[in-house]
Order: sequence, then structure tokens, then C-alpha cells
Amino acid sequence: MPQEQYPHRSTMQTSEGPQVYKVGIYGWRKRCLYFFVLLLMILILVNLAMTIWILKVMNFTIDGMGNLRITEKGLKLEGDSEFLKPLYAKEIRSRPGNPLYFQSARNVTVNILNEKTKVLTRLVTGPQAVEAHSQKFEVKTLSGKLLFSADDNEVVVGAERLRVLGAEGTVFPKSIETPNVRADPFKELRLESPTRALVMEAPKGIEINAEAGSLKATCRTELRLESKDGEITLNSAKIKLPNLPQGSSSSAGSRQKIYELCVCPNGRLFLSQAGSSSTCQINTSVCL
Repeated sequence: MPQEQYPHRSTMQTSEGPQVYKVGIYGWRKRCLYFFVLLLMILILVNLAMTIWILKVMNFTIDGMGNLRITEKGLKLEGDSEFLKPLYAKEIRSRPGNPLYFQSARNVTVNILNEKTKVLTRLVTGPQAVEAHSQKFEVKTLSGKLLFSADDNEVVVGAERLRVLGAEGTVFPKSIETPNVRADPFKELRLESPTRALVMEAPKGIEINAEAGSLKATCRTELRLESKDGEITLNSAKIKLPNLPQGSSSSAGSRQKIYELCVCPNGRLFLSQAGSSSTCQINTSVCL
């Protein structure tokens, strides 16, 4: 029955024959496709040429790039280098036998941080000064001997000798504690307080010794030698007191140059012309 209802369809297909449909891109679409493929090839060649040029200029190798080499121990950088941002490294060292230079237009800052990125120690080398910020500063020799140490409580000089070469010497605003103060050979030692007193104290004694020269003590008002429990000893072959006051002399004994040393009740010394007996009582007016 279906064939009887549509008898004309089969007759039309047999009479016209099979139709062929062309599949592909033709016309302006085909030309645009070729143009884009050619442009892509040109871009690939340009990109490849630029990559080869960059590798050539930057000196890329298997070991590294330019002066930067990758080794088993880390990175090895040869020549001068410039860092525009912070540098984080565990160890920085120069080549064996060559010095290591750090150069900056303003300053060089080295910070030591803890786990919380808080600065513990800082070293700043600037155009005006070199500053070190830390809880304690130490300078030691190669053998580990302490030469200098400074903290909030004290400053320790561990060297056997401390030399001050300034023309004006050294100024100590407060006290100084030392077992020995000595000048260089053939140099003078001078202890001076221009506007205040100079006090030297020691529980077991103070020794002032000039082995090859003289010892001179000068003051404007009074020079006092005091011993609370002991004695004062002047041990010398000659003891001179040239400016002692003299008592009144008699006309009979004016020619003699022999004097008697007298002591007033207040401890004052004066000279009196010697006679057949003591003449100190005659010149007691000097003690007033």
C-alpha cells in the first residue's frame, strides 16, 4: 500500500540520476585561510629568531646564564653585579684568592632577623658613619681572644695595652678603673682636670714612680699630704724647702746662713736663724 500511494516519487529519482555535492572552502574564505596560515608561519619564525637572539645575547648555557652559574653548592656569580631589590642568601663569599666588595650609592645595611622577621642585629654603613645596632658588640682575634666588647652595662678592652694617639688625650666624663696608667717610652704622662678635682683612690695604695726623671706636683692654693693611720715618709738624700718664711733676724747673726727649722702648733714650718740655743720661741709671730 505505501508504494501505491506515492508512485510518482520513485519515478522522479530514477529519471534525474544521483547528485554530487562538493565539500571544502572555496573563494575568499580559502584565500583568507591561506593568508592566516602564512601570517602564523611568519610569526613563528620571528619568535624563533628572537628566542635564538636572546639566548645568544644572554649567554644561556646548560650551566647557567651569562656570569651566573649553577653549581652543586649554589649559585656562582662572576664579575660585577647589581641588585635592585633585597637579596636573601644563607652565605655570600668571593672566589678563592679574590676580595669581596659591597658598593652602594647611599648605604649598605645588613639585618639579622628572627623567626618573626624582627630585626635582632643591624649593621649600617653610610656616608657619615658606620652604625651597629645589637645587644652586644665584640671584637676578637683569630684565636678567639677578646679584644673589645661593649653592651649596656660596660665596655671591656681585652688587649694588653690601650694606646690613645690623640693630641688632646682622652676625656673621661666619669670615673675610670685601671690597674696601670703608663705613658709610652720617652713620652710624658699627664693627668689633668681643667675645671674640677682629680681624685685617685685605691684600697691597697697608690704608687707614683718616675724611674728616669723627676716628679712634679703643682697647685694654686694648697697641696695636702694626709695619712689617717700611718705616716708620711720623705726618703731622700736632699730635701729642699726653698720658700719657707723666715723669722726676724738679729743684727748680730745677720751674716750667718744657718737656720733652724721650726714648727708652729698649727703645723706650719718656718725658718729661724740658728743661735747658741733654740730661737724658735723668739719668732712665734710667724705662726699667727
